[in-house]
Amino acid sequence: MRRAAEIGLAAVALTDHDTLGGVLEAQAEGERRGVRVVGGCEFSTSAPWGEMHVLGYFLPPADPRLEAFLRRCRADRVRRARAMVEGLQAWGVDVSFDDLAAETGEAAMGRPHLARMLVRHGKVSTVEDAFQQWLGRGRPAYVEKVLPTFREVAELVHSVSGIVSAAHLKERGTRAALAGFQTEGLDAVEIRHPGHTPEARARLTALAATLGLLGTGGSDWHGEEGIEGSHAMLGSQSVPAEWLEAMDRYRVERRAAG
Repeated sequence: MRRAAEIGLAAVALTDHDTLGGVLEAQAEGERRGVRVVGGCEFSTSAPWGEMHVLGYFLPPADPRLEAFLRRCRADRVRRARAMVEGLQAWGVDVSFDDLAAETGEAAMGRPHLARMLVRHGKVSTVEDAFQQWLGRGRPAYVEKVLPTFREVAELVHSVSGIVSAAHLKERGTRAALAGFQTEGLDAVEIRHPGHTPEARARLTALAATLGLLGTGGSDWHGEEGIEGSHAMLGSQSVPAEWLEAMDRYRVERRAAG
């Protein structure tokens, strides 16, 4: 939130994977610094191609049903991470689950923590190398997730008056895919993302207008400095304020419609 204020952002969304743990603190700090903070979460769901990331916006941190679901997601993250550490060990990489727990702290455990652990222990040179050599799909230590359906996540987000956006679809953001997910509760599509080419942005903008979907965007910043590619620095995507205003109106209209 300090960074957001320093670079002049009016609003940011905090959407960590499978947790709302930082939202209240971020909103309090944002209020002190004049930055609106939209609380949210990034979910992983099943999709025809395997896995799709879904952004839930305007989520309340203390809702019991939502928190129970996220606890199950985080428990599966720990299961998966243990299996990946065991996979690394089987290939002779001298690391432990305790090393990973120290790297993760109180966050929702995931592959980025494994990658940073490998860098910190001198097993690879960069986070990107860790994914390419060990942790990416099809690599020796990769382990699949247990994924909920998109409909399950959409219904959960809607039950707490949230908005559902499909994240960084790239070439998979076709009209057929978006229309299919829309029948299951999709409200929006992420248009501005560092992994989207100008052509993808233009195509998704047109599809959103045609299908009546909201547009969203974000940097996908994971906290690193000087990064490029699918994650970028906070504030890099120039998301229009009008998109947030449209999301606010959409929520009001949906509540009014019952």
